[in-house]
Amino acid sequence: MLERVDRVQLVVRDRAAAAATFAAVLGAEPVREAPSAYLAARRAIVALGESEIELCEPSGPGPAREHLERWGEGLLAAGFVARDLTDLHAHLAEEGVECAEDGGQTYLEPSQTAGMRVVITPPAPARRRTGPARGLYEVTNTLGSDWKAAADLYATLFALDASRFSPITSATFGYAGTLALFDPPARLDRIELSQATNPASAMGRWVAKRGDSLYMAYLETDDVPGLVTRLEARGARWTPRGGDPRAERDGLWIHPSALHGLLLGVSRTTLAWEWSGRPQLVTP
Repeated sequence: MLERVDRVQLVVRDRAAAAATFAAVLGAEPVREAPSAYLAARRAIVALGESEIELCEPSGPGPAREHLERWGEGLLAAGFVARDLTDLHAHLAEEGVECAEDGGQTYLEPSQTAGMRVVITPPAPARRRTGPARGLYEVTNTLGSDWKAAADLYATLFALDASRFSPITSATFGYAGTLALFDPPARLDRIELSQATNPASAMGRWVAKRGDSLYMAYLETDDVPGLVTRLEARGARWTPRGGDPRAERDGLWIHPSALHGLLLGVSRTTLAWEWSGRPQLVTP
């Protein structure tokens, strides 16, 4: 039912300032302004490759303000495209799941998932891609609970084929889990389910504070060096995938302080297949 990861919603104090940041760092371009009654927010929506970032500035009492007051700026919701929202609504109803609708989008609350708010959008016409980003392909749902139960939940909620998921583990970052891939090998898009296994790790500390929740997102780019240049020009904090920042060509992580609370991973095009069960799809 889900086609791809197509957006994230980010709570920000000043949507115009946030839009300027995303333009400078990632080459994001303005798309439109759109209020959200459900979130009680004014949104500046910017294009990031084939994806969108919704920069949500609270306009009154509601989810956006609650998040800002409790946690500060940062991720509010993970966003996906569904082939047919009518079919999705019918499927969710069969599973006894109530959803909310606002402005043509469908929302699920964190209590209905493994701790992350979800916004689902119908397909839109393809746009000309600009800037260094190809688009988002992953959202990470960190867990203190059992990742297998979370995988079963998402397979049920979104009619995903669990036999196509790809197991993951990392001693370095302290987690175990799976990649709930939507349509491999056609696309990389997925929900990463990461159960923290090391309380001292960054992920472990996050889970201790926030529990099961939305942690970060990942995007692909054809131009890692160009992105590094943008980051360096702003004095932004980032971590290279390899040992030498000056020679980085494969990927990096952008610190939340550089993107209004968003921890963003970046990988060069196709590289993520290396840890997604199909390393043969990685191109040089």
